[in-house]
Amino acid sequence: MTNIIEINNLTKSYYNKRALNNLNLNIESGKVVGILGPNGSGKTTLLKILAGLLRQSKGEVLIDGQKPGVYTKSIVSYLPDRNFLYDWMKINDAICFYKDFFVDFDEDKADDLLKFMKLERGMKIDSLSKGMKEKLNLTLVLARKAKVYILDEPIAGVDPVARDQILNAIINNYEKDSSMVITTHLVRDMENIFDDVVYLSEGDILLQGNAEGLREERQMSIDELYKEIFG
Repeated sequence: MTNIIEINNLTKSYYNKRALNNLNLNIESGKVVGILGPNGSGKTTLLKILAGLLRQSKGEVLIDGQKPGVYTKSIVSYLPDRNFLYDWMKINDAICFYKDFFVDFDEDKADDLLKFMKLERGMKIDSLSKGMKEKLNLTLVLARKAKVYILDEPIAGVDPVARDQILNAIINNYEKDSSMVITTHLVRDMENIFDDVVYLSEGDILLQGNAEGLREERQMSIDELYKEIFG
């Protein structure tokens, strides 16, 4: 299986603080990879570099064989860790915005996801709860026919019912030949969807591997291993 993402000796520094420290990581096509770690571990910095929003200080990042830029942004669908839509919009405005901006946006799939999430096009974004905004943002991201989906804390801060809906949407609606990279510190809720996991702490990879292989080797769940590593 080919690597859709190749990361070699990746370093990112902010002034005197190093957020990522010589990371080496390959992500295969068709895999769901969990980037796991507490706040401040470098997860969001890594995703922003993959999404083309930040530039690394050193090292190399290749996505489908290309450095982050115009092409990679056309094949990467990115969900940031906060709402990115304007409050004056209605859901229909957000759909039209994505349709105009991304040639791979599937409006029919977006409508199916809206129905699944119990959202309607006429709803105003400033009237939506935090969980509803999370579901709308995910709908827009998953409605693209991307090669790589990058989700930063997709279930953080939402209630258990919304959490289950979001997880079901992720499992059932992303392109099966595509790869997905997900950051989270809510490991117990998400570990069953991961093919591979990476434990990240203060910019360093402490452990990485196949999720099922790690369960068998360590005789514990991915969440229990997380608690053992990070205490």
